[in-house]
Amino acid sequence: MGLPQRIKDYTGRFALVDGIPFTMPVQAKNSPALMAGFFCDYNKARELLPGNEIHPVRYFNGKAIFMVTVIDYRETSIGKYIEYSIALACTRGLKPAPLMLPVVFMKYYHTGQFILDLPVSSEISVKGGKGIWGMPKHKASLDFLISDQTVSSQYEKDGQFAFRIEIEKPTKCNLPVKIGSVNYSHFRNMLMASYVNINAKAGIRLGKNAKGKLYIGDHPRTQFMKSLNIESKPFFTFYTPSAIGVLDDHFECWFITYPNNPDKVTPEGFESVADLGLNEDWLPAPSFTDYAKYKI
Repeated sequence: MGLPQRIKDYTGRFALVDGIPFTMPVQAKNSPALMAGFFCDYNKARELLPGNEIHPVRYFNGKAIFMVTVIDYRETSIGKYIEYSIALACTRGLKPAPLMLPVVFMKYYHTGQFILDLPVSSEISVKGGKGIWGMPKHKASLDFLISDQTVSSQYEKDGQFAFRIEIEKPTKCNLPVKIGSVNYSHFRNMLMASYVNINAKAGIRLGKNAKGKLYIGDHPRTQFMKSLNIESKPFFTFYTPSAIGVLDDHFECWFITYPNNPDKVTPEGFESVADLGLNEDWLPAPSFTDYAKYKI
């Protein structure tokens, strides 16, 4: 999937939003990334999705799909930072989609992922990502480590272990990948959708060839994910040493509706970003080593 012509047309122009300067298009280059998918309980996943506008993707085995994507953004218009996406594959519509069809007909079923948690390394990334696109970003201690055998990333918050992902590093990353994806999130009690186009050469492993480990800590931002009964082995892994990602020039949002009148606005709103600055500093790297006991 190529970039829309409207994005190509304003390449090299400039924007200024909430005090954040952007050289258009909003993009990242030279960015290593990992991704892994795990099966989890469908009914438990459905309970975590707000309102009735989005629904978990149901695989052939009746399971939902738990997604982990970590990108080491090394060259962006707002500096370098790591973004740690923990999500559920989902569709948008009046009712759940049939088994597996959303994987094939992504546009028709508005297939994407609903973000459960999205820690990042820098304050400016929180301000821009949440304030403009409604992404549930917050600052945390993150790393992205590449060795000869593995690619891993750890997430800690307020000095507490929250999450860790490890995948086996593929021997080759020569498969061209051009894809557009939709990220759904919950902000101001609205369903927000942002769109990104990815261009990379990757190593992808499926089924028995996919090897990885998942660890979920007791931090309140991640502990609830244990209720999803996530399977211990990934059914696919993805790694690219250098991706190009271009964020689309618009986002969409819809009211989230409930059968009864909600008594409060959840989750947080603009008050959570209004006083943030443009700081690009990172917190100290994660240091917790006793994570083996948190393995899923």
